[in-house]
Amino acid sequence: MVGTLAARGWRPYAGPIAFLLAATIAIGLLRGHFPGHSASPRAPARTPVHAKPAERPGRTLYVVRAGDTIVAIAARKRTTAAQILRLNPTVSPTALFIGEKLRLP
Repeated sequence: MVGTLAARGWRPYAGPIAFLLAATIAIGLLRGHFPGHSASPRAPARTPVHAKPAERPGRTLYVVRAGDTIVAIAARKRTTAAQILRLNPTVSPTALFIGEKLRLP
C-alpha cells in the first residue's frame, strides 16, 4: 500500500491544491484581507453612542480571573468577603467562574 502511494507522487494532488490556493486568494481579495487590495473602500468603523447608565457612587464591578477567590478579591480591593457576598447573593463563595462579574462596595 505504501508503495502505491509513493508511486503516484504529488501530481494527483496538484489540481485540487491549485484550486484551493486560487479560491483562497480570490476570497481574500474580495474581502480586502490583503493590504493594498480591496474590492470596496472600507468606511471607518463607527462606535454606537449610548447614554451611560447611572452609576451608584462607590460601587464598582470586578471581573473574576483565573485563580481568584472571594477572600483574595476582598484583600486586593480592601474590603471584606462578607461585604462582597452581601452585594452578590447569587454567587457561590466556593465556585467562582472566570469572567463572572461581582459587585464591590
